[in-house]
Amino acid sequence: QEANGCFMDQFTFAERATDWRGNNNIAESMFKQMAQEPHPAPRWVVVGAGTGGTSATIGRYVRYQPELSGTQVCVVDPKGSAFFKGYRDRDWSVAGAVSPIVEGIGRPRVEPSFIASVVDRMISVPDAASVAGARWLHGHLGRRFGPSTGTNLIGAMALAAEMVVAGERGSIVTLACDGGERYSDTVYCDHWLAARGVCFRAWMDFLERGGAQDWAGRLESAAH
Repeated sequence: QEANGCFMDQFTFAERATDWRGNNNIAESMFKQMAQEPHPAPRWVVVGAGTGGTSATIGRYVRYQPELSGTQVCVVDPKGSAFFKGYRDRDWSVAGAVSPIVEGIGRPRVEPSFIASVVDRMISVPDAASVAGARWLHGHLGRRFGPSTGTNLIGAMALAAEMVVAGERGSIVTLACDGGERYSDTVYCDHWLAARGVCFRAWMDFLERGGAQDWAGRLESAAH
């Protein structure tokens, strides 16, 4: 009021900023691409939460479309964030911390735009695993991504391992959030990570050598 400005408050209004029923939102675009795949209705969609708007849009869309009745939404969260704690304990007043390594997702409080009722599961991912996920992806694709993409990848691989052990077939969808060029001096710098106590090598070795059964109990998760 003093500055004659307008506060957009994205952490409150992100979940209603787009029409979750369609109209070219992220969910509609995602499933339109999946239409060409052998398993067009994915078993899981894996996303992180910053405002909570993306998971709210996808979770609502999945519940709105009858052909996606077998699709579930999993939100991956940096370890220590309030989203996972609140979801696990059903305590929306819980406090958490923002990761100093993984940018863009995880919050010190459960934001109003995070709609827990449309999230089927959450997985808490350590920072070292997120870094390893981003670096592992770079090694296999030759393209750098940010650590939040690594968080998504770790969650997707954990769910894929569960499906393999259970003998299930299907698809898993996740997002590549941002390019990794801006992380050249941080996430892709061994000295920077070592100075912050991020020991990601063990996770790198696990991603290269671990089998599906080895994922059991490796990450903390909570189901709705």
